[in-house]
This record gives sequence, C-alpha cells and structure tokens, in this order.
Amino acid sequence: MQIAWNTRRLQLLRELQLRGTITEVARALSYSPSTVSQQLAQLEREVGAPLLQADGRRVRLTAQGEAVAEHAARVLALEERVREEIDLANPLPAPVRIAALQTVARALVPGMLDALAESHPGLRVEIAVIPPEEGLFEVEARGFDLVIAEQYPGHTRELRPGLDRVPLGRDPIRLAVGPDSGIRSLADAAGVAWVMEPPGTAVHAWSRQQCRAAGFEPDVRFTAEDLLAQVRLISAGHAVGLLPELLLAGDETPVALVDLPGSPTREIFTAAREASRTAPGVVAAREALGRVFDAAL
Repeated sequence: MQIAWNTRRLQLLRELQLRGTITEVARALSYSPSTVSQQLAQLEREVGAPLLQADGRRVRLTAQGEAVAEHAARVLALEERVREEIDLANPLPAPVRIAALQTVARALVPGMLDALAESHPGLRVEIAVIPPEEGLFEVEARGFDLVIAEQYPGHTRELRPGLDRVPLGRDPIRLAVGPDSGIRSLADAAGVAWVMEPPGTAVHAWSRQQCRAAGFEPDVRFTAEDLLAQVRLISAGHAVGLLPELLLAGDETPVALVDLPGSPTREIFTAAREASRTAPGVVAAREALGRVFDAAL
C-alpha cells in the first residue's frame, strides 16, 4: 500500500519552489529552517524519489521535485476551492487578507472598511501595506487572498500564473511642485531637484522616461518609498515629483499640479488566486473597493 503524500509537506515544497530558499520558507510560515528541512526530507520518503539536491550552500528542486511541486500547486488550489464551497454555506465568510499599496491604503481602505462593516458586518479584514511587487508574489504564495496593485504606462506587471486581475480604475499622474513654484510644464522642471521612489521600481523607471522625453535628465536628489514624505518635500519647495492624483485626495498639504504631456494614468487593479476569486470575502472586498474608488476620483 502506497503512503499518501502529506498536504502540509506538499505546501512546503511549493513554497520552496516559489521562494527559492529554506530560510525564506521558514520565515514566511513561521517555522524554523530545521523543521522545514525535516518535513521536506519526510516528503521525499513518502514520494520515494529525490526532490532536492545540494547547490552550494542552498538546495534546489530536482526534476522530480519540480513535478511534485506543480502537483502540490494543483492540490492546494483544489483544496481552496472546496473550502470556498463550504464557506458559501456559512453565515459569516472566512477572513480576507489584503495586501495594498500605500496610496490605496491611505485613500481607499478606510472607505472600503466602512462599506464592508455595513454590507458584511462581522467580516474580519486583515490589511498589510506593502509594495505591489511583493503583494503579487505573496498572493500567489497564499500569504494574502487579495492584492491591490498598480502598473504604469509601458510597465505592465508580471502576469503571475494562477492569478486573475480585475481593473479597479485609472489614476491620473501629474507633476507636483511647490505652491509658489513658477514651473508650468514638465520641461520647466529641468535643472531643479527631484524626488522619486528608489531605483529598481517601475515608477522610478517610468518617471525618468518622462523626463527624458521632455529633453532632460532629472536631478534626483531625494528617494523615498513613502509618498507622503515626497509630498512634504515638494510642498516645502525642496523638490518636484510625479505623483498620482489618488495620493492627494483629501490631503490639505499645499502643492500645485501641472498636467503632463499625453495626460498619463496608472492602472489600479486587484488580483486574487483563481481558486479563491469567488470566495465571499474576496468578492465583497472587490465590490466595496470599486464603489469607494468611483467616489474618490
């Protein structure tokens, strides 16, 4: 009689396929690295084939390991769909875990929570403010149920397998300058100090491209992931920057906004695993976000 493969151990193998190291798997699931290693060794005995092989100080999946990890992804997706069917019969949906980018967390999340408190009282909503790149990965890895992300013109986010995307709307992007600035166009911002998000982010690359299209290389003296910190620098007259309109919704910090050539917008979208996109909590959160977004812009 063959031994059934343990689902929890299959999940560990799938996590290793996604995250790359046992240390990262342990950190994500709140295990010790030794526990992860022991469980994967037990899974190898259950499968009866080598799943991992040494690669320097790390391990990587063998061909058999890759095949079992893909099987694990299908098993986990099927389990999630069954849980969803059971959840539909429960009076109170299962908690929904949401990863949100900063501007959405500031401008939309409070209104979304108000709407959910009215439409789905008792629904537990957990939210973490993290960059879209991390949020999309963590949704695929089952760390969250829903991510609210963005993409800029010409910088489409990676289409991760097993995730669906639902557009939320478009958010205009403008040049933000100090309230007393004489800058009236993007070209006027040549030679002044700029603030941008750190290099390596899609918005940093996009912002540089806009400046180059206007005929200059921006003098980036300040970098900040915190967009509110960018707003404060700009308001005080120390820098200029390209900011989405949603960030400034309801903000009383004085800045002047200058239209950009072509009136660019960023796309705000949500993504969930295909196996959980019809879960009651995910559906409710998306519906509430849509109503709040429409009212904000």
